[in-house]
Amino acid sequence: MKKKLFAFTLFLLFFGLKAQYASLNEILNRLEERRGIKQDLQNINLDDTKFVLIKDFADHTERNFIVLKGNKATYVEMFDDKSNGETTSNVFSGDVVRSKHNIISLRADKLEGQKIPIPVTKTLLLTKQKKIVYLIDVNSKERWIEESAVNRK
Repeated sequence: MKKKLFAFTLFLLFFGLKAQYASLNEILNRLEERRGIKQDLQNINLDDTKFVLIKDFADHTERNFIVLKGNKATYVEMFDDKSNGETTSNVFSGDVVRSKHNIISLRADKLEGQKIPIPVTKTLLLTKQKKIVYLIDVNSKERWIEESAVNRK
């Protein structure tokens, strides 16, 4: 009798754990999506995609853009001075490499067509949340959002 009761208890525990596993797995999948981990984003086409990062400071505003076209990239820095209203910009161009692990490496070695001695480099993690594509800077944790998502209502 004790063996049957023990087997029945194990049977109930097994199905209880299986139900908990399903809910835990769902929670982990949502957390991984939020962190950008384990997403299969190889089918996302980044040709002619523009990403935007805006930083607002007390004296100026920085607007940064990354435009990806195949294996070429353009990185634009725009500085808006709040005191006098002037805007200055730097346009860098270079190449980009995309790995199969959702990592994008940008190396811009030309400033407005002229070679520069130290290129601007960015290492970005491609992630998607709620149908919006982001690039997360691996070093600074800044989030670049796809421009078409900013323009949506």
